[in-house]
Amino acid sequence: MRVFISADIEGITGLVSWAQCSKPDSKFYDWPFSRRMMSHDVNAAVRGARAAGATEIVVKDSHGCSKNLVIDELEPGVRLISGGGHGFLEGMMQGISKDFDAAMLIGYHGKAGTQRGVMEHTLTGGIHRLKINGVETGEIGLSAATAGRFNVPIVAISSDQKGCDEATGFLKGIQTAVTKTALSRYSADLKHPSETGELIFEAARSGTASAKKISPFTIEGKCHLDVEYNRSEMAESCSRYPGLKLIDGFTVSGDFPDFVEAHRAIWVMMDLESGGLASQN
Repeated sequence: MRVFISADIEGITGLVSWAQCSKPDSKFYDWPFSRRMMSHDVNAAVRGARAAGATEIVVKDSHGCSKNLVIDELEPGVRLISGGGHGFLEGMMQGISKDFDAAMLIGYHGKAGTQRGVMEHTLTGGIHRLKINGVETGEIGLSAATAGRFNVPIVAISSDQKGCDEATGFLKGIQTAVTKTALSRYSADLKHPSETGELIFEAARSGTASAKKISPFTIEGKCHLDVEYNRSEMAESCSRYPGLKLIDGFTVSGDFPDFVEAHRAIWVMMDLESGGLASQN
């Protein structure tokens, strides 16, 4: 049985702020701690999946620079997809294929605008709201739909309480592991690693064991995309992508033949967004 794990960092055990989990820079003093906790949570998921019969596990490092996980700190025998790159069609699920039987989202977080969600956002700090066919969608939804197009179900997630609530709202049968409960965007009631490790293990074990009973999440047919930014120059820059147009000073919209093309546009827009900011320097 093959299992794919996409690992983000904001929903990982013990983390509450960007200063802890952004990137290798002196301003982000607690990044080494975040890396260690990220490995802790991913390893718990790996052990749980193996307890349910997983024979091959691929882990995708999906946060920021995508070089947070250190391969020698992971459970032996896993494969790690590390590092960033342009042109990845599957985004945070890069490496998934129809050959996998189940997928998990470890350390994920709530979509932009989630009330009392730890470090809630959608892909970048510039996106205020992202909608697909009128439905507000975050990274959980994008990753689930990407897995779904390969007929792979999302069987487990670890996140803060709000991220888990978001997942159970549209992913039927998914198992959850709550690592913390937000008090505000940058504070939370944290569970100890000894507790979250057991919770993630059990969610992964139970989810993997039930994979054949869980239906993949799919977004079928044509996709209408609305992306609202918090800066007008971001929207203007992103409107250069073919098929997109400015609706107002903050919003870009477009119609695409399917989720694949809409998802591709979203990731290209991430690059274009940074170009909009660079133009003012």
